[in-house]
This record gives sequence, C-alpha cells and structure tokens, in this order.
Amino acid sequence: MGKLVGAAALSCIAVVIAVAVVAAAVVGGVVSPSGSSPAAAAGADATPALPAGWATMDQGAAATCPGLPWSVLAAIGAVESDSGRSTAAGVGSGANAAGAEGPMQFEPATFAAVATVGPGGVRPPSPYDPVDAVYSAATLLCADGGGTPSGLRGAVFAYNHDDTYVDTVLVLSLAFDADPTTDGTVVAALTFAARQLGTPYLWGGTGPGGFDCSGLAQAAFAHAGVHLPRVAQDQYDAGPALGDGTAVRPGDLVFFGSGPGGVDHVGIYVGSGLMIDAPHTGAVVRVESAGWSGLVGATRPG
Repeated sequence: MGKLVGAAALSCIAVVIAVAVVAAAVVGGVVSPSGSSPAAAAGADATPALPAGWATMDQGAAATCPGLPWSVLAAIGAVESDSGRSTAAGVGSGANAAGAEGPMQFEPATFAAVATVGPGGVRPPSPYDPVDAVYSAATLLCADGGGTPSGLRGAVFAYNHDDTYVDTVLVLSLAFDADPTTDGTVVAALTFAARQLGTPYLWGGTGPGGFDCSGLAQAAFAHAGVHLPRVAQDQYDAGPALGDGTAVRPGDLVFFGSGPGGVDHVGIYVGSGLMIDAPHTGAVVRVESAGWSGLVGATRPG
C-alpha cells in the first residue's frame, strides 16, 4: 500500500473500507495478518464507543444499500451525537442551532425526503428514533453514491459539506470496521488526529500549526485524556508494549527505528494496515501504510 497524502489519502481510504479488511499483528517486528477477532483483541475493561446494538443496527441499515460500509454509518453517528448519547440540543428532541434533529442530525427537509422506517422503528418515521434515523441516513448516503467506492467520499461530503468532517468520518470508519468494540478513548484520539490531516510537519511541533510524529501522538491522546511523554523513544518506553503475535488494533501506537533503544518515529494505527502520522520535513500529517521498514513494536496507551 503506497504512501498517501491529504484528500487523496481519504479518497483511497473510501475504497479501502468498502472491501474486506484483514487485522494486523506485531510478529517478530513485522506487521502481518492475524486471525484474532476484534472482540478478542479488545480489552475486557474497555467501554465501546458504540452503544449496545448500534453496530447491528448500522449493519442492517447498510445492507439496504449494497456496497455501503456499515462502519460509515457508525462513524457518522459517533461524530454527530456520540451515537445518540449526547445531551446536546436537537439530539433527543428539538433542534440544534442549525436546525438539525436526532442522533444522525437531519435537517427537517432532508429527513422528509429520505425518511425510512427501519425494523422496529416508529410510524410515521421520526428523526429522533435511532432506528429510523440510521436507516434514513443509509437511504441518503445510497442516493448520493455511497454504495460505490468511488462515490463514498462524495456521499459523506453531501451529508455534511466539510472536508474535515469527511476525513474524520472515514478515519473512524476504518477503526470501527477493524474493531466494532473500539472504545471512546480511541475514538477521541483518532478524531483529533483526523482533524489535523494536511497540517504541516514541524520538527518539535505540538500543534496547532504543525506537528512532528510524537507531538501529534501526544496531542491526540491528550485530547482523549491520556498523558504521553513528549518524544517517540519515551512514548515507546512508557508502553505498555504489545507482545509478538498480539493483534494491533485502532489507537495503538506503532514505532519504527533501529531497535528498542533507537526509536525515531511513531504513528497512530487506524486499521486496514494504515496509520496517521507526521512523517518528515516537507510532508504533512497524513494517512499512510503502517508497513514501514524498521518496525520496532507497538504499544497500547490508555
């Protein structure tokens, strides 16, 4: 998988998440396929970002539009309303300042045009009913081309006309696709990192105008309430390290260098063999392959 930059990276991600995904593992210093299931890889004390039943609901809604990744629906719900758990105006009742309603944040005219009653939904369909909201979102995305890899990014952009929003949804979609039990800490860290895509690399940078690799990792996890040391070597040493054969999952940090005492680069694993990182002078924060040579290992902050 080649190195990807900016909007082009996320266009390619839209293709990646529309096909089958293979989990990865750290095995003898090499990222390689693993048979571990997402549920098995998840920590027993992790609190999933998706409420009970939401992944199943998203999967059912996506099935009404062949080719639409269920994880895109999951990511939109997570971004819009913390999958219905937000207490902000317009989620459970009323409307927000922009007039949007319900857990998937529909404008009334848009919902009226695509209103779909899902299994167990209410009649007439309501934007506040989670089932109807998710199934209606699938209808809207499908109508805008979300059932095809080439049309997915445009469909998400049509949902909310903001490139940063699209980038965030597609990154979180990769994470949910790789591990439906991805927890809220990881979602917060990946959301922060996704919002920095395109930010210039800056040696010693900790944001907001520029980042180096460890500055990005530190800032992303600080946003999620997790303290990391400043430099990549110290972040690696802080662990906890994943043992050989342990499946990497979204939110893990992957480290590169000459060896355990010579770490010089870090990325935040997203899923599908990809990471977000700030690679070097002249580049920008981007999504690219986690298959760099010189992989030292991975850790799981939190």
